[in-house]
Amino acid sequence: MEDQENLVRVSIFGQEYTVKAKADSSYIAGVAEYVDKKMREVEDSLPSVQSGMRIAILTAMSITDELFHSNKDKDGIIDHIEDKATTLIKLIDEEISS
Repeated sequence: MEDQENLVRVSIFGQEYTVKAKADSSYIAGVAEYVDKKMREVEDSLPSVQSGMRIAILTAMSITDELFHSNKDKDGIIDHIEDKATTLIKLIDEEISS
């Protein structure tokens, strides 16, 4: 089965974009909605009117921060699971050996 690219029209921060991607159109729309929401949150948090470019950069940094924290949390969970698995393997090996 061949992946087909979708063309999806989205609106982000008052600008219309046509996005071409292999992802499902509803997924693309959801991503655009999330970016739009985050840009509006950044705009609302600033004390004065800022350029769209500045808001976009600050939003990109905010979303990247979320990604980094998520990856760090995921890595911590993986480490915890690996530690538990190692402990269980040791206990099973000890039980088999005795």
